[in-house]
Amino acid sequence: MQASADSSSMDCLWSSWKGQAIDLLYWRDIKQTGIVFGSLLLLLFSLTQFSVVSVVAYLALAGLSATISFRIYKSVLQAVQKTDEGHPFKAYLEMEMNLSQDQIQKYTDCLQLYVNSTVKELRRLFLVQDLVDSLKFAVLMWLLTYVGALFNGLTLLIMAVVSMFTLPVVYDKYQAQIDQYLGLVRTHINTVVAKIQAKIPGAKRKAE
Repeated sequence: MQASADSSSMDCLWSSWKGQAIDLLYWRDIKQTGIVFGSLLLLLFSLTQFSVVSVVAYLALAGLSATISFRIYKSVLQAVQKTDEGHPFKAYLEMEMNLSQDQIQKYTDCLQLYVNSTVKELRRLFLVQDLVDSLKFAVLMWLLTYVGALFNGLTLLIMAVVSMFTLPVVYDKYQAQIDQYLGLVRTHINTVVAKIQAKIPGAKRKAE
């Protein structure tokens, strides 16, 4: 019963994260997505010019400058108007921010499931449980060597972020046309893979 409850909790947690991610990537709330997208790009572009330590320090200074300035402004305003509104950030200071043991356990369980599945998949690929899948993985790694020679990690990360916030919207708008072209590409790839499987001994999958 306990295992079933934990599994149900993780499913609910994953569903919640998935729903929030979809809302962001499909620009359901333009203001919220714009803030997240702009902040990520600003952070990544900053990292291309400065070290991680410098970027963290500058961000901390910018945040402190804003909060200190606002605190001083409100204090002066209260002194001039002779009001007693209290600390301007009182509501945020009193906000509960502690993670419960259950929440920590949920996050830990989700991370454990992801790590275990990743390790099992890598073991399957590197130990050639299925020859075709291992060959596909090898081709992918070979292509990535060329990608790595053309772009550094940060450039690829910037491209990935831009793609994440643009491709879902484009696909949603032109889904029929894109699906048609993807179907043709998938058919061509499956044909090539089938020919390779037929020629390589031991490459054919076992009937399930």
